[in-house]
Amino acid sequence: MKKHLIVGIFAVGLVYSCATNPITGKKNFNIVSNTELFPTSFQQYGTFLKENKVITGTAEAKKVETVGLRIKAAAEKYLTYLGQNQYLQDYRWEYKLIDNKEVNAWCMPGGKIVVYSGILPITKNDAGLATVMGHEVSHALANHGAQRMSAAQLQQLGAVGVAVATGGKSEENQQIWQQAYGVTTQYGAMLPFSRGHETEADKIGLTLMAIAGYNPDESITFWQRMAAQSSGQAPPEFLSTHPSDATRIANLKALIPEAKALAAKVGIIYK
Repeated sequence: MKKHLIVGIFAVGLVYSCATNPITGKKNFNIVSNTELFPTSFQQYGTFLKENKVITGTAEAKKVETVGLRIKAAAEKYLTYLGQNQYLQDYRWEYKLIDNKEVNAWCMPGGKIVVYSGILPITKNDAGLATVMGHEVSHALANHGAQRMSAAQLQQLGAVGVAVATGGKSEENQQIWQQAYGVTTQYGAMLPFSRGHETEADKIGLTLMAIAGYNPDESITFWQRMAAQSSGQAPPEFLSTHPSDATRIANLKALIPEAKALAAKVGIIYK
């Protein structure tokens, strides 16, 4: 058994076609349906809100809700344009601001959004916040959570296969093969897989913010502020689930014209 064969088997599993996502147009390996995922997501979101301090009644909380509603409306317009206006029928949108100094935001499957107060000094304005919320909503629309869960299950199944295949070898050799499989699939498949999701969410997010009426050019200045804030703290890109700030900014610059063109097709024109 060779390392490259292990990666090859793993990669074949990842690209196995189970369903076509309507917003990306791609066929993805996904063995977790939204019917299964959404109820759990909604329950976990409710638990999170009970265990954390939700900020209400402030200008910042209102801003999160306002931008969130505009991103939601943009998603509906975009999916209608794609001929997939029924895709969001099971989404239950919520937009909450949480009192937390962490620089973070996320969207759970089904449209449950959280923005941490710690990211607001970096978003600075509505367009910066739309960059973040559009990106996070895009993860949900593209079913990235379900795909990552499916990939993790495939990775675990592969580990079982390695264990069976090396069962006749010494314990030391078995451990070597398991370690080789873990390292190879993590850095050769899982991390690139996650970075691909980030780039895909950036692309969709630009389109959503553009359709929502926020100039996608503002995404560059937001990510430049993020890069300045995290300067020297990020791991090398190949060790990370996210692209480097430089890679991300370069990708965004290349993608902005397409986002503006798509926004123009639904009536939003940028110079």
